[in-house]
Amino acid sequence: MTARPISETVASLMPRARRELSELVAFRSVADPAQFPRSECEGAARWVADALSAEDFQDVALLDTPDGSQSVYGFLPGPAGAPTVLLYAHYDVQPPLDESAWLSPPFELTERDGRWFGRGAADCKGGFIMHLLALRALKAHGGVPVSVKVIVEGSEEQGTGGLERYAEAHPELLGADTIVIGDTGNFRVGVPTVTSTLRGMTMLRVRLDTLEGNLHSGQFGGAAPDALAAMIELLASLRAPDGTTTVDGLTTGAPWDGLQYPEAEFRKDAKVLDGVELIGTGTVADRIWARPAVTVIGIDCPPVVGATPSLQASARAQISLRVPPGQDAAEATKLLTAHLESHAPWGARVAVEQVGQGQPFRADISSPAYTSMADAMRLAYPGEEMQSSGMGGSIPLCNTLAGLYPDAEILLIGLSEPEAQIHAVNESVSPEELERLSVAEALFLRNYAELKKG
Repeated sequence: MTARPISETVASLMPRARRELSELVAFRSVADPAQFPRSECEGAARWVADALSAEDFQDVALLDTPDGSQSVYGFLPGPAGAPTVLLYAHYDVQPPLDESAWLSPPFELTERDGRWFGRGAADCKGGFIMHLLALRALKAHGGVPVSVKVIVEGSEEQGTGGLERYAEAHPELLGADTIVIGDTGNFRVGVPTVTSTLRGMTMLRVRLDTLEGNLHSGQFGGAAPDALAAMIELLASLRAPDGTTTVDGLTTGAPWDGLQYPEAEFRKDAKVLDGVELIGTGTVADRIWARPAVTVIGIDCPPVVGATPSLQASARAQISLRVPPGQDAAEATKLLTAHLESHAPWGARVAVEQVGQGQPFRADISSPAYTSMADAMRLAYPGEEMQSSGMGGSIPLCNTLAGLYPDAEILLIGLSEPEAQIHAVNESVSPEELERLSVAEALFLRNYAELKKG
């Protein structure tokens, strides 16, 4: 079988893929009942389960995981003696943020400028559609040559570890010879890329209390300790003047020695305003793939509209710390907690709560599965060779799977290239990338089956 029949079949399936992605994007599946009804995630999970059943998957099940979310599982048996490949995606999404800033409704897939816009279009509902396209193409040309397990997670974006704990309690469920994580992305559109490293993550909430209640700023300001001002001081201690992360005891990590990210390209991809400097030191690749990075992702404080001239008695913030390979996320959590407790000004009372954690990950890109993927990507992207890059984000499940199945090869691919703007407003997916990566995945499964036969 050549690549052309697979490519032509995937191309013919793209209108159906757009309809299905539109249906899946329509679920407001943020895995936080404080923001969206749980029924939205449940609806998305049922949609995924129905899609697997329609493709003749067996043992399709909605798995109730310990964090209250549902993951979707299915098994498609292959020929006798064939290897087993696990395909991963997640159907939960980040909140849409300011919906008024979207150029089209975030939960309505909209085509514009050659891209499909909608929350989850790239991260990672599109990843599930990619898996379906690859399998359908193979079924149209002789059948799927491997046994396939599919797992679609329901709380990846929250970092609450539901599927990780479930997998640990049911270690036989996700066992496979190779695992394809469809939740990363190409270095940029048209550059076929596997992800070789992921930063880990820890998420903490910190609360400061300084007064029994809010006070009039005119009557008491200047002497009474303001909790919001204390929080500003505390958060400022997490960065040096150049923006480098400065958590007491946390090392900076090793330099990145792989594919580099030119600063001009990064500024364009990140949409940095003219005249605004990048933060940190070293190469861009060092900063986003190989070093720890702290981000304040939320602060509870009075909004500007309706604010009163008051000193705040309490303040709360949520902090994310990305942890590079070679460092331990649990140890980083301890160091960040100790830093917050020791740097609170004016004797403010400090309470720190951990709300998420995941270890960093490093793949073995010299393995046979990566060779099979390189051959597949070379055909799916004519004239291009497979590249490997890091990713600053976290997929905690990778380390869980690596620990449970130490002999399994883990590959990371996906649709989240820079133009996708995942986690931001106006997230989108390139349909061309969806098509080419689906071809690549189908060819990889064919190559991998042949490799294991030999």
